Amino acid sequence: MATYRVELDQFEGPLDLLLFFIRRDELDIYDIPISQITHEFLSYVRLMEEIDLDGVGDFIYMASILIGIKAQMLLPQPESTDDGTPIDPRRELVERLLEYVRYKEAAAELETRHDRRHELFTRPEKTAHDALQTDGAPRLTNATVFRLISSLRSLLTSEAIAEDPAHTVDRVHYSVDEAREAIRLRLRQTERFSFVEALRDEPRGKIIAHFLAVLEMVRQGAIVILEPPSRTKFFVARPDTDHLS
Repeated sequence: MATYRVELDQFEGPLDLLLFFIRRDELDIYDIPISQITHEFLSYVRLMEEIDLDGVGDFIYMASILIGIKAQMLLPQPESTDDGTPIDPRRELVERLLEYVRYKEAAAELETRHDRRHELFTRPEKTAHDALQTDGAPRLTNATVFRLISSLRSLLTSEAIAEDPAHTVDRVHYSVDEAREAIRLRLRQTERFSFVEALRDEPRGKIIAHFLAVLEMVRQGAIVILEPPSRTKFFVARPDTDHLS
């Protein structure tokens, strides 16, 4: 499968991924299990590199920070302050996370105020770009890219997936464009479908091509993502579908 870079508005940074782990597993942000987080963070980074999502470099840099913290915590004599108090190697990371949470909360509050302000005045006529962003519903419904990657990771590590062809002459190349057309065709036949169930027995390359097609179609507003309670599944749906029945 050829390299296919995807840039997605909903794609978040490495601190968002750390917060995703903390919230998902209900971890104490002041007592992060650094070994566990580092291992899972690295597994996500490897998958992001494979599907060539935009901005992976920032995640690799954060991975190096996590590995450094993990190494410091394994030292028999941790660094200490002048008064002999041990220095927690995680302290700087925790402070960055807390500052980032405050920043996101402030940004959300400003966005809320912006929306309220627009309710008080007549909005200008929509441009074609605005129409795509609203009428096409190019957003994830109750989901983030990290939740989608969780589903992809679960599917790719499943024993049910087929092996990619290994013959050098007859090797199959999976096209993202063809995957988009397959998704459109399926959504003409049904209102929504489970990504995991639809691709469970398919080769790895085909699964990744379809995942990239899903991200691109979400960005374009051609589909929406619906997320059931399960952490390892999500539904691809028509833009006018906004709930799971």
